[in-house]
Amino acid sequence: MPRITGGSLAEHRAQIHHRVFTAFAELLAERSFDAITMAQIAAGAEVGRTTIYHHFPDKESVVVAFAGHETSRYLARLEEVLAQASEPAARLRAYVHHHLASGEEFHLGLGPRLYGVLPPESREAIREHVVAVEKVLREVLTDGERAGVFTVEDLDATVALVHACLAPRGLAPESVARFVLRAVSAP
Repeated sequence: MPRITGGSLAEHRAQIHHRVFTAFAELLAERSFDAITMAQIAAGAEVGRTTIYHHFPDKESVVVAFAGHETSRYLARLEEVLAQASEPAARLRAYVHHHLASGEEFHLGLGPRLYGVLPPESREAIREHVVAVEKVLREVLTDGERAGVFTVEDLDATVALVHACLAPRGLAPESVARFVLRAVSAP
């Protein structure tokens, strides 16, 4: 009988998932997705091969679950950050700074690397996580426009362009924030 760690089955499951996600992220930092096997993920997570397959049927399901985990963590922290800013310009600035500061912690750059090697159903599942993050930016922009602080002629284009500005480029976060705020005519 397998040994259950943690105070409950749910806690045990969360611990296993955390270890699998950590192992997966470490492996992906070293090699391409195609070069990673479920056996390597299991070994890195220090779980048996039977155990990993009990939790995830294949490595694509690891990726989708990992994306969901990272998105949930990212959104929870983003909501904390945004709650500290009450005015639209401050909220947009906080959004930009949080995204730039959190990119590596939350593995935000993995999407483009994985998108082409995943089957369509996995890509669609991961796209839902991107939409959840975009939803927060849409709300920030819409609230700013309603308050008369921002000018947003095309919300879809503005969301895409703001996120394009948030790709890591080695620029000072405040420079990016000023650029984004000017793009929406914020003071």
